[in-house]
Amino acid sequence: MDEREKEKRGSDTGKKIGRRSLLKVGAAALAGVFAARTVKGEGSSGKSLKGKRLAMVIDLQRCTGCGGCIFTCKIENNVQSGVAWSSRIIKTSGKFPNLRYEYIPTLCNHCEKAPCVKACPTKAMHKGDGGMTLHTPKKCIGCRTCQAVCPYEVIHANTEEPHKFWRGDEVAIADCTSSPSELVERMKGKIPSYNPDKEKSSSGAGLRYKGIVEKCTFCDHMVRNGKVPFCVDRCPASARIFGDLNDPESAVSKILTKYRPWRLKEHLGTEPKIFYVRNYNPGNYEKSKGSV
Repeated sequence: MDEREKEKRGSDTGKKIGRRSLLKVGAAALAGVFAARTVKGEGSSGKSLKGKRLAMVIDLQRCTGCGGCIFTCKIENNVQSGVAWSSRIIKTSGKFPNLRYEYIPTLCNHCEKAPCVKACPTKAMHKGDGGMTLHTPKKCIGCRTCQAVCPYEVIHANTEEPHKFWRGDEVAIADCTSSPSELVERMKGKIPSYNPDKEKSSSGAGLRYKGIVEKCTFCDHMVRNGKVPFCVDRCPASARIFGDLNDPESAVSKILTKYRPWRLKEHLGTEPKIFYVRNYNPGNYEKSKGSV
């Protein structure tokens, strides 16, 4: 073999090795890209809600009217002062000592035929996975049409910047106490109780801003990770039960089979997915056989 042939073979060998190395490097890089997408991609972690009809049952016999659901909702969702995504209807009837007190917890009904979704011109209000009625702040133009058509009055408009108090510069005692805005700055947070998980669920949902609407989302940032809404989790009386109506073995399905449920304003045909069962009745009466 002459020197020219050896040189040629050596050159070909070098090219083959180079190609193999290039393929290995390319494969490794591609694997890294897919690995990164698996870790960082949307929906890469969490529970699949496909095919589910999520609903809530509120057992009025267990409910004590403590208002814990209202406070925990405010904390988890960073709800501003003067607004309550989780609220209640209070009724008092009769005359002392024969009084009847009714306490009905309320929240967004996540209607199957939601008027707010149908009326929203930008689809900011929409039906999400599991049948939840969700809101995308970035798409909201603040027309408040959804608020006008909601028969349950559970949609709230931000007519000014939320958490006005915590943006203030007034101090209680000059040269002694800090202003609310200084406290927020020292805590290195946006607003007390700010929840970054809400922001991960939908951009702008962590701290809703002036000019848009907001409402209960069934704590979708928790539900997507296989957890029940915070108001359900923190109810001390376990009066709130959450689950899938399409699953006959779910807790909500079993309860709705056992008791006759009712819903707010059922006659409107919105098919609300907040069900109430039983009723709390603390009243008593004197035993008697009656008379003729």
